[in-house]
Amino acid sequence: MFTQHSPGQVGMRRVQFIEFHEQPWFPSSLRDGVTDALQFGFHFLKAYAPIAPLLQSALDSTRSRSIVDLCSGGGGPWLDLSRKLQADPPGLHIWLTDKYPNLSAIENVRAASENQIAFYPGSVEAMKVPGELKGFRTMFTSFHHFSPEEARAILQNAVDARESIGIFETARRAPSTIGLVFAFALMLFVCTPWIRPFRWSRLLWTYLVPIIPLVLLFDGVVSCLRTYRPQELRELVEELTASEYQWEIGEHSRSPVELTITYLIGCPRAIAPEVH
Repeated sequence: MFTQHSPGQVGMRRVQFIEFHEQPWFPSSLRDGVTDALQFGFHFLKAYAPIAPLLQSALDSTRSRSIVDLCSGGGGPWLDLSRKLQADPPGLHIWLTDKYPNLSAIENVRAASENQIAFYPGSVEAMKVPGELKGFRTMFTSFHHFSPEEARAILQNAVDARESIGIFETARRAPSTIGLVFAFALMLFVCTPWIRPFRWSRLLWTYLVPIIPLVLLFDGVVSCLRTYRPQELRELVEELTASEYQWEIGEHSRSPVELTITYLIGCPRAIAPEVH
């Protein structure tokens, strides 16, 4: 079953191109600078706060007390979201995982969450999640990194493990969203001294040699062009071996000033949530 909450779109076609900060050869110190900036943006804008009710509905239906976040980067939106979500019974625990983890940023998130958020040690690939990581899987602003074949593998891995999964993206193939990427890159020249953890190297790579803003600008535009639209997500799901799963796919925005969030939520049919 599919549910879509927005009309179909036409326009730019999805492109599969590289983003610098996700490449194995990209220096880890610069990658951390990029993910720190993204983390700052998530927290400052509270970009994913509007989908807290969707996540809460899924958690209530699955009665999951554990979340496994994939491709977490510097922690994503979880510090804010964790304060909005509740588990029944109480005791929600959130695992952050990544193939190239930003350890210092994740440690800051863990400490600020009073240990509700923890980091799973080691490198975790979204297509091959370790069997011991049990819980509702989430991905924020990262699913677009993967080709259609890889994206299907991520979803199929969740299905094979009988785990629920939620995909959420603020990036969209729309001129307005690409314009916001330019605005955010420029905002870094003002906000960088307040990004935590503080690093002198971040000042160097922002002001003297502006690699971090340029990489964020380039990767941000590419992210928009790579993002899957609801119809494309539906096509991915239709090719899965997942007859006992229910999928909710759509775009969420409550007001013109909110970012539109594209989402996919998949759950085993017996516990599938009703998404509003």
